[in-house]
Amino acid sequence: MEDATKNHVGSFPPGKKITVVFVLGGPGSGKGTQCAKIVDQFGFTHLSAGDLLREESKSNTEQGMMIKNIMHEGKLVPSDIIVKLLLKAMLQSGSDKFLIDGFPRNEENRQAYEKIINIEPEFILFVECPKEELERRILNRNQGRDDDNIDTIRRRFDVFQEATLPVVQYYEKRGKLRRVDGAKSADAVFEDVKAIFSEINTQANRGSSLSRAQGNPLKRFLDLFCGE
Repeated sequence: MEDATKNHVGSFPPGKKITVVFVLGGPGSGKGTQCAKIVDQFGFTHLSAGDLLREESKSNTEQGMMIKNIMHEGKLVPSDIIVKLLLKAMLQSGSDKFLIDGFPRNEENRQAYEKIINIEPEFILFVECPKEELERRILNRNQGRDDDNIDTIRRRFDVFQEATLPVVQYYEKRGKLRRVDGAKSADAVFEDVKAIFSEINTQANRGSSLSRAQGNPLKRFLDLFCGE
């Protein structure tokens, strides 16, 4: 059944190196700003699960209408639908480096991703920020709205804590989590982010050099008899 799902949407060519980075952070953490900077600096394709759902809900397709109704009722869209939309967008982009923003939002999302796409993420960038700072930022940018907006903000944060933190902890146990202090200014945060993403480029270059060396018999011979 899983293969049929993949074939229906499509799949990447076997052996093609695909780099995936998940970006997670609470509401107001500034992860969207960091994603834009990462795209500019490192050439990743930015995909937002929320944006893909909203775009699909505007279509007149059967699936689009279903998503629209689910979102209107305040319910969660099934994870397999979200993951298929992500896979479709990834394939259509023609890219091989993806920054997936706000996903996986919960354990069900993560499990569906592993079942349908199953590309091991390079790492998870977690923009960590204290609750008080998140509240301050959102209130400042939402000035003029009702005073009870603080309750909405706190509910969103509680949902994030309950649903998304288990995902963060899962990847931390696997050595895949990269934390940055989101309470800093956007530019200061990006200095930390750049250091993390530069690791990918360094590893890629090292792997490319090793591959070229392994493909060169003379280089292997010299390394064997003249190396350290």
